[in-house]
Amino acid sequence: MMNYVKVKKKLFEACVLFVDERYKTIETVMQSFKNDLTAETKSSAGDKHEIGRAMLQLEMEKTSQQLASVIEMKEILTKISIKKSSDSICLGSLIKTTKVNYYLAISAGKITIDLVDYFAISTNSPIGKQLLGKTVGAIIRFNDATILEIN
Repeated sequence: MMNYVKVKKKLFEACVLFVDERYKTIETVMQSFKNDLTAETKSSAGDKHEIGRAMLQLEMEKTSQQLASVIEMKEILTKISIKKSSDSICLGSLIKTTKVNYYLAISAGKITIDLVDYFAISTNSPIGKQLLGKTVGAIIRFNDATILEIN
């Protein structure tokens, strides 16, 4: 079995890649909206023109919020030390339970490393909040049905 530091490094790299890809996608979408807005400005179709501009501006605002979220994820990742070891669960911890394996970093979803599934979760997620500060051997309840023992 691969040691924790190597697994944490691969999980961290997968999270960085996840954030970078989202950032590039959002930049592409924003540039497309800017181009569309410029095209709308050149049009003079009256009410239809105003509605089109308003819709584009709403979409640009939504995309800006997504960009802010991705920038926040990047900042969180800068706070993680792969080599750090702790007796209690904190940002950057790799958590193996009797049910599921977690990586406490950002919400990046399922990541498979050497045929083992891990779920990258944020400290703000419901399960992340419950895991923070727990130690090996702790038992937590999640969704009233799942009991997890931290190994």
